[in-house]
Amino acid sequence: MQKFTGLIDKLIILISCSIVYFCQRDLVINVVPVLVGIIFSGFLSYFDDDRIRTVMTVGYSVLSVFFPEFIFFMPLIAYDMIFYKYQYFNLLAIIPMVYSVRHISVQTALIIMVLLIFCILVKYRVDTQFKLQAKYNDLRDTTREMSIKLEKQNKDLMEKQDYELNLATLNERNRIAREIHDNVGHLLSSAILQSGALITINKDEMVKTHLQTLNDTLIKAMNSIRNSIHELYDESIDLNAEIEKLVRQFTFCKLSYDYQIYSNPDRKLKYAFVSIIKEALSNIIKHSNADHASITLREHPALYQLVVQDNGTVNNYNIDDGIGLKNMIDRVRSFNGNINIITEKGFKIFISIPKGELEN
Repeated sequence: MQKFTGLIDKLIILISCSIVYFCQRDLVINVVPVLVGIIFSGFLSYFDDDRIRTVMTVGYSVLSVFFPEFIFFMPLIAYDMIFYKYQYFNLLAIIPMVYSVRHISVQTALIIMVLLIFCILVKYRVDTQFKLQAKYNDLRDTTREMSIKLEKQNKDLMEKQDYELNLATLNERNRIAREIHDNVGHLLSSAILQSGALITINKDEMVKTHLQTLNDTLIKAMNSIRNSIHELYDESIDLNAEIEKLVRQFTFCKLSYDYQIYSNPDRKLKYAFVSIIKEALSNIIKHSNADHASITLREHPALYQLVVQDNGTVNNYNIDDGIGLKNMIDRVRSFNGNINIITEKGFKIFISIPKGELEN
């Protein structure tokens, strides 16, 4: 945008300088000064090195001393050097102008000075516009960057809030399960013992029959509450927290952990994942010379995926020799899942569990 605006400005200056030049009657008019001015101006626009531009400006000023016709296009040359590092070399234009007074009229010299001032004003306008555009672009980029950071922070905050809410829910379930177990469970146990004692000491068969019915009802209630407590407690297990506990306890080598599960898997699957990871880490400690291992647990639209791997060497691997590996395979197959064991570039266990089987 700046180059396009500068091109228009230079075209206007070139036309103005050409009009002044071709209106001179005391000079032999030819197109050489016009071509030289255009060539120098083009090179000044092409080169970004201020030193080269300065040398060219000084060179043009020297040429203007020997060829007074070149002084008419000095504003075009000066335009490219205004507001640059060595812009004060434009003052060299005064030398050929003073020297050329005898060849041009004072009126013409004043017109050239006016054109130089016009160049300064035009270049100032372009430079100011460019700086404002640059500030606007920086502000826009900064705003966009801040917006992206803010969105990320909001996302992280929402995820943290969801995690804390889920953790609070799980803790509340645990508390309710403990309360029921400690209070209602104990009371029902006492009632079962008391009714059993009454059945033993009572000799009236009719009363004994009713007491037995009451005892059976209490036992059913006790079993129902026990099952409910177990289910409530099992659902409150945080799979991520359980695996993180195993990761913290693992000190054999460096261990990376990546957890990307967003739903609440079935409790049996939670236990299976924890047991498989525990067994895999145990195998690393017993049989591996690895210095790095990793656990990756991800959720996909149709399946859960678990990958445990290390960078140790594998020698004489035989799946039939390991009870732990057989247990892993049995656990995975109980969910109709797939397990692949890869021994290239370390030991890798790749497990996928379809979600459809869990729902059924």
